[in-house]
Amino acid sequence: MRKNLLIALSFAAASIANAQFRPNNDRSENRTETDQKKFSFGYFLGTNMMSYKIVPKAQDNPLPGAPQTPDDDGVNQYGLVYLDQESKAGFSVGLIARMRVNDYVDLKVEPGLHFAQRILHFNNYIDPTDVTKVQREVKSTYIEIPLLLNFHGDRWFNTRPYIQGGLGYAMNLQSNEDKEDDNATGLFRTTTNNFNWQAEIGIEIYFKRFKLTPALKGMFFFNNELVPDKATTEPYWAGSLNSLSTRALVFSLKFE
Repeated sequence: MRKNLLIALSFAAASIANAQFRPNNDRSENRTETDQKKFSFGYFLGTNMMSYKIVPKAQDNPLPGAPQTPDDDGVNQYGLVYLDQESKAGFSVGLIARMRVNDYVDLKVEPGLHFAQRILHFNNYIDPTDVTKVQREVKSTYIEIPLLLNFHGDRWFNTRPYIQGGLGYAMNLQSNEDKEDDNATGLFRTTTNNFNWQAEIGIEIYFKRFKLTPALKGMFFFNNELVPDKATTEPYWAGSLNSLSTRALVFSLKFE
């Protein structure tokens, strides 16, 4: 009985698989003209999660009341970074311009706007009477212009997977780099002009009227975004760090 049931289920599964995954010539392909166009355009909407890669400062000059260890300003006696960070989901939106190179390679430009928010908790701020956790809210608005190479496979029914990568320039409109105030007055400053490399994977889905692409992208800034505080400012904030560099994960839906 069980053997007959197993055979019946296997036959049913094979029949369904054959119906769903029969060769492309048995199914109509949507928007085949899109792949052959020299140029095409679109837009994307998405959400992002950004955090900092933290490189703490270490000097032979321990903070008052801290354990006497070589790693003083940026890490504690256990080698843990004093700075904690909290990342909040942001919003991304932008445009897409594609130039076809050949059947498997495209050159793309995807200028976008990324809104992000991070909260930094400095645990090394030491008051003569108390140890206080100091918080800095860092809001960022990046205008990004990346140049990307897109490598994709053959269409499979009405889908096509791809990977792409490249370099990008990002201008932070909320960097506060040119402000005179610094952490002494509660203002955390970062650089305005930034550069990154990025990699993305996704799958293009062809509908009758448009092409939809769910995509997941990682962005990694390779410049130091930290703007030092003034020499007269206590070294509990920017003075305890060597560098900060943004790392971001972006999920987007692209429409072309």
